[in-house]
Amino acid sequence: MSPFLAYVIVFLFGALVGVAELVSRYRDEPAKAILSIPGFLYIFVNVCAACLALYMIDVFAWGFGVDEKNSPEAKRMVQILVAGFGSIALFRSALFTVRLGDNDFNVGPSAFLQILLNASDRAVDRSRASSRAAEVAKTMKGLSFDDAKTALPTLCFGLMQNLDTDQQRTAGKEIRSLIDDSTLSEDVKLKCLGLTLMNLVGENVLKDAVKALKNETD
Repeated sequence: MSPFLAYVIVFLFGALVGVAELVSRYRDEPAKAILSIPGFLYIFVNVCAACLALYMIDVFAWGFGVDEKNSPEAKRMVQILVAGFGSIALFRSALFTVRLGDNDFNVGPSAFLQILLNASDRAVDRSRASSRAAEVAKTMKGLSFDDAKTALPTLCFGLMQNLDTDQQRTAGKEIRSLIDDSTLSEDVKLKCLGLTLMNLVGENVLKDAVKALKNETD
């Protein structure tokens, strides 16, 4: 396998890891998180980490226990997989630790890369928070909390065919705590209800459920 092809594959694997992490963390609208500028930055950091990992693997000739003489292609594939899918873990474990006094300090790029990933993730979260605040206020407008607290979750859960039971149970607990909370205004409760449901079913399903509920109550 040519070095160029190896780096192309690692590039794609690194991007895939970044995309998968964003999808798992921003379930309501993962496409919007991925296509945002902070989302691109998060994916870019993952790609850079993967390519840097492959470069270091080549420099230090790490074989990860695969005998190159018997199967050079297998060794190269293992190196690509480790670099593409385990770059951050590789940086944590493959380099060395310096002991100064009673403290151990990791030497290597893992801490720096993790800082970049965390900063990018927070930027994605802030971007989505701003969008979600505007969207939930617009979507829930015209409803009352008393009308929506039972009917809207039931309708949202009914629309979804593969919603996890544990997720429904967790959402139910959050909704019950909203109902029992006497310190929040009805408007805040309504928006929190919308956000809870949006986390599970996404913006579009919530909009359709609200529209159907409004048609039912009109």
